[in-house]
Amino acid sequence: MSIINFECDYTEGAHPRILERLIATNLEQTSGYGNDPYCAAAREKIKAACGTPDADVHFLVGGTQTNTTVLSAILRPYQGAISADEGHIAVHETGAIEATGHKVLTLPCANGKITAAQIDACVEAHYTSGTSEHTVQPGAVYLTFPTECGTIYTKDELTAIRRVCDKWSLPIYLDGARLGYGLADPRCDLTLPELAALCDIFYIGGTKCGALLGEAVVIPQPGLIPHFFTIIKQHGALLAKGRLLGIQFDTLFTDGLYERIGADAVRYADAIRRAMAENGYLPCFPSPTNQSFCIVSEQQRKELAERVDFSVWEQYDETHSIIRFATSWATREEDVNALCRILRECTAQEKAAS
Repeated sequence: MSIINFECDYTEGAHPRILERLIATNLEQTSGYGNDPYCAAAREKIKAACGTPDADVHFLVGGTQTNTTVLSAILRPYQGAISADEGHIAVHETGAIEATGHKVLTLPCANGKITAAQIDACVEAHYTSGTSEHTVQPGAVYLTFPTECGTIYTKDELTAIRRVCDKWSLPIYLDGARLGYGLADPRCDLTLPELAALCDIFYIGGTKCGALLGEAVVIPQPGLIPHFFTIIKQHGALLAKGRLLGIQFDTLFTDGLYERIGADAVRYADAIRRAMAENGYLPCFPSPTNQSFCIVSEQQRKELAERVDFSVWEQYDETHSIIRFATSWATREEDVNALCRILRECTAQEKAAS
């Protein structure tokens, strides 16, 4: 019996259009380090899509690399980054931010999100503690969109966070590893230009959204991070064959490809969530994007694992786990139908056994 895979959204290589362009341009000779016509074209398309004609756009390779490079560039040596306690930099980056000398200041989150009120209280507590000169100063706010739980910030939520950050002169850095899936959700009330207007720095994820690898850092206000190109190089994050990133993002931002493949992943995830609900699987996080979470018994987990690859997110209690099914730009409809059928069959087997 073949096992279908919904473990994560980076199990495949790259969208065929990207591979075709990489092959077609393979023997062309171009300058290195992003000084090539493909990176230039990709920058212009990204700036147009973001509504930020003067923005700085830089191409890096992966998410953790991008987070460490950006945050170490915007934080002073005595500052840390505010993050949800389930934020990627706080949980899944092996202390990469701390390794740069900056603390991650975590706040308890609800379904992956933190609020403007929490951020305001955190910063105020620091400055009114009487010992602020002896403790790590909040220096930036790190958000993810979608969050690690698949949820998304609303326009009102992000606007409120923007107001608080302006009050305390804190930059907002948004991790957009799965940005394509967040913006593609029909329930999302934010556009890419609106998101760009509310953030100081963000990145457009490629690795999980159709590219072989690559993330595009967008700094809407040019010069906000002086000498960022040099900082990227210092962090070992500057790809000599930069055109490999430029070609990919130029392709993703041609003819609406980035938006279209994100929408397919969300549509398939919605089908999976309907099947979970119809067959009695307890939902966990209210994710409307490409990640679907549910609570299963140990017996259910074992039965599903015989036929499907998925992620075990965390232990829910002594006898239940939270599991995740992730769709992607490459998910096939036949695999989604097969997963929905497996969910039905496992429920039927459990009812018959009881």
